[in-house]
Amino acid sequence: MPLLRLNSIQIAFGVQPLLQDASFQIDAGERVGIIGRNGEGKSTLLKIMAGTQLPDSGEVWRQPDLRLGYLEQMPELPDAATIYDAVAQALGEAGACLAAYHHISEAVALDPSAANIERMGQLQQQLEAVDGWNLRLRVEKTLERLNLPPDRQVAGLSGGWQRRVALARALVNDPELLLLDEPTNHLDLASIIWLEQQLAQFPGAVVLITHDRAFLQKVATRIVDLDRGQLTSWPGFYRDYLEKKAAALEEEEKRQALFDKKLAQEEVWIRQGIKARRTRNEGRVRALKQLRHERSERRERVGTARLEMEQAERSGRLVAELRQVSVSFGERCVIRDFSTEVMRGDRIALIGPNGAGKTTLLQVLLGQRAADQGEVRSGTQLKVAYFDQLREQLDPEQTLLEAIGDGKEWITINGQQQHVMSYLGNFLFSPARARSPIRSLSGGEKNRALLARLLTQPCNVLVLDEPTNDLDLETLELLEALLADFAGTVLLVSHDRDFVDNVATATWVFEGEGHISEYVGGYSDWVAQRERQSSRAAGQPGAASASQRVTPQAAASPSAPATKKKLSFREQKELETLPERIDALEKQQAELMLEVNASSFYRQELAIVNQTLDRLHQVEAELAACFERWEALDQLS
Repeated sequence: MPLLRLNSIQIAFGVQPLLQDASFQIDAGERVGIIGRNGEGKSTLLKIMAGTQLPDSGEVWRQPDLRLGYLEQMPELPDAATIYDAVAQALGEAGACLAAYHHISEAVALDPSAANIERMGQLQQQLEAVDGWNLRLRVEKTLERLNLPPDRQVAGLSGGWQRRVALARALVNDPELLLLDEPTNHLDLASIIWLEQQLAQFPGAVVLITHDRAFLQKVATRIVDLDRGQLTSWPGFYRDYLEKKAAALEEEEKRQALFDKKLAQEEVWIRQGIKARRTRNEGRVRALKQLRHERSERRERVGTARLEMEQAERSGRLVAELRQVSVSFGERCVIRDFSTEVMRGDRIALIGPNGAGKTTLLQVLLGQRAADQGEVRSGTQLKVAYFDQLREQLDPEQTLLEAIGDGKEWITINGQQQHVMSYLGNFLFSPARARSPIRSLSGGEKNRALLARLLTQPCNVLVLDEPTNDLDLETLELLEALLADFAGTVLLVSHDRDFVDNVATATWVFEGEGHISEYVGGYSDWVAQRERQSSRAAGQPGAASASQRVTPQAAASPSAPATKKKLSFREQKELETLPERIDALEKQQAELMLEVNASSFYRQELAIVNQTLDRLHQVEAELAACFERWEALDQLS
């Protein structure tokens, strides 16, 4: 028997309906992931399921007395309450009584006056009348499961902690159906993995919206796709859905091409001469009218966003150098004796719990904050663009046009002038949306707007602080492709494991107590290297700990000796001359790439084309060899 069923749901907030004759059903124990582009209506669909939004038409059926938990995308919590109060409030009047009993119990422990004891007795009677003791046990178990301190004030909690409190409110009713809208937003990596484990043990059904592909792959066993107002169910995991959806879109294109061809032929027929019109078949005329109607009702798939970046001139080879840097807040050390170099072209991901010091380290690297101890050296010709996860760079009262164009109608992207409205169209903003105030945009649209603003700024160092929050999966993949082609340096703070894997070439992990470890590769590489280190530590006395730096050579050769070989005079001279050689090769590579990418390149004689391509491959191979040699010598120096 289903827990919830939607039949022929229709709802619209503008010209195009968000949901059009949409139907959906979820049974006990199912794990359903809802995906679709920003603005398609995913959150609206969840609100209809939860009962906080009514559809314009259609039927919503819920199993009688269904216990339902709902985590909104932007939950509102009572700032003046404690965590215990906020969670208990989700139980209604009984919860309010329970919260009052919790506080009076603490008061009696400090002041066992007659008035306090009398008030405690009154609340005990009220709780007994509403099965309050079982509810009290449920609240305490929920707080314990989520590791939430009951008497801490909600005001001042970080985004991650607020997300935990909101999740506790959704779980405390012991729901049979749990609705989660972007549950991983603002959670750190440890909390995301913990949430995956919680949902694996959750006995009820789950419907979730998330941009986190790794989370979706691990949790959902059925994907429901919201596309142009229609819901389509795809049994299986997320990666299975990707293959099936691609095939379905290809088939749709073929069907529409055949339909359009037939319509065009019938339009030619109806416009034939007088004789043909006199003798034409009236049934064929009616069929043509039906074809016209079907074509007018078709909702075209919105085009793919096109992301371009305004790139500045290259920075110096060294972006930043830290030597024995330490930073503390009072007695708490967030960075302890950290030394590193950031070179041009590095793509570094920072991973660690919320509040570990990731943003502080970025500020030190960029010269925005002084270190308490140690030496910081910044590179030359740095032009930094910063993606702020709190979207503080956007004025909520400005229109999107004003925010992107700064009052101008034209902007310049890579030397080409482009109208602001056309540029916003590349980010899938319609003219009406472009004229809307920032405050009216959804969370995903605000993130896309911030990206659009960021990418107009000439930069060679890109700092991204949680760029994936609220972005739809398609835009997320386009951003990954854009960063892959970016010639500058990327510093990335993200808890999205797939995004880190697809973007980062190195990972800095905050291990606790200010210790920061460097690993080669992305998230999966870090996990693999950490497991190898743990295995070696368990099997070999004195093996390297996980908090020690892992070099590219150590990652490739686990059995390498711990002692360093001193550089010979010849090797030292080679190390000093390699940067200059690498710069020269990079310039040759850039010149050859410009030549190859020119529209007239392949119109030349075949011998010239092959000669140029061979030279490019030779330069790329030589450049890779120089980098490998430089890293090897640098580790020995």
